[in-house]
Amino acid sequence: MGSCSATARSSSGSAHVTDGASLTGGDIGESAFEQLWSAIADIGRDPTTGGYRRFAWTEADLSMREWFGGECATRGLDLVEDQTGNQWAWWGDPDGAASAGVVTGSHLDSVPDGGAFDGPLGVVSALAAIDKLKADGFQPRRPICVVNFVDEEGARFGVSCIGSRMITGALSPDRARALRDAEGVTMAEAMRAAGWQPEHLGPEPEVVARVGTFVELHIEQGRGLVDLGRAVAVGNAIWPHGRWRIEIPGEANHAGTTRLSDRRDAVIGCARAVLAARAAAETYDSLATVGKINIQPGGVNAISSSATAWLDARAADESALSATVAQIEREVATSGAVVTEESRTPQTAFDDALVSWLANLLDDAPVMSTGAGHDAGILANAGVSAAMIFVRNPTGVSHSPAEWAEPEDCQAGTAALATVLAELAGVER
Repeated sequence: MGSCSATARSSSGSAHVTDGASLTGGDIGESAFEQLWSAIADIGRDPTTGGYRRFAWTEADLSMREWFGGECATRGLDLVEDQTGNQWAWWGDPDGAASAGVVTGSHLDSVPDGGAFDGPLGVVSALAAIDKLKADGFQPRRPICVVNFVDEEGARFGVSCIGSRMITGALSPDRARALRDAEGVTMAEAMRAAGWQPEHLGPEPEVVARVGTFVELHIEQGRGLVDLGRAVAVGNAIWPHGRWRIEIPGEANHAGTTRLSDRRDAVIGCARAVLAARAAAETYDSLATVGKINIQPGGVNAISSSATAWLDARAADESALSATVAQIEREVATSGAVVTEESRTPQTAFDDALVSWLANLLDDAPVMSTGAGHDAGILANAGVSAAMIFVRNPTGVSHSPAEWAEPEDCQAGTAALATVLAELAGVER
């Protein structure tokens, strides 16, 4: 898997597929899209699992950045990299225009063993949409930009959307530099090893000011479009969500000689935390997941001296999220655990006027919210007019090699994006 133009597989959502030609007046070049897609298909891919490991500032991530830069140069786009490492490829001068730019794109990093589409689909579709507009002889009156945000997933250093959080001031540079990966490498060290200068990290209001409108195309990370029988939807909101670190104390001892009554096993407390997360989610109709655990000292015949669990919690509103985390905190306190918030993103509503305009423009596309975080949400919370376009995922699965998009749906998403860019950049807004 990984090729959006591979032989289409059957899906329960095939009752209605938006035709790209009807949206733009001509087909998006399927072979060109496939060429873009196939060029990155093997970068950072595990040949055994089929999943991707494109973590920030690793060789795979740097290869993706190099690929992006090459494709932008081929299209005559002016590539600018900010101090955090976000890559901005401009068609037109963002500093000399009368209006701020129209920006699209997404990210190229992944979660551990992630799917091919989460992030890259938005970048590849943006480049293909640029190709379409250029082939049609379109001349933008507002500058258009394709962006690749760095470290959106937060898979290496634990905080998501680092690229957009940093430039908007939502993440302090001191904290970012001190973040550590599983090997103990700080983000500052990783950036420096990749040729970057972490001492220059900080808010970049002049970069954000160039973004007049941001529309991020993304694979849907659920089954909403499958159930609706539609290929494309418009995103109007992101649930509040965050990550918390739960540190559970214990006492190291011998597994074969220590009586059960004498044990202080951190793993028992960790198990309580996992179950507490599930119970709280059921109570408040929210989502709570413990997806990463670190056990020390990690010996099969050793009772654990400590355990660290990372909680991901999301809910439809702020009160439900707060109540979910509070219940978990109460439950784990009985094991002496300490809960620390590592990141939190508030409830995010995209620009209502932009969302309505997009839905109308794209053949009355359905409008939906999502529980997944995105750079579009960080920009929206910083005051940028933003919205999203979702492309159908027939498996309904994401953050997994089973993530998928049918070729015709990729074409529909790209066609929709080309239409949006043409309309937004064709007039002064």
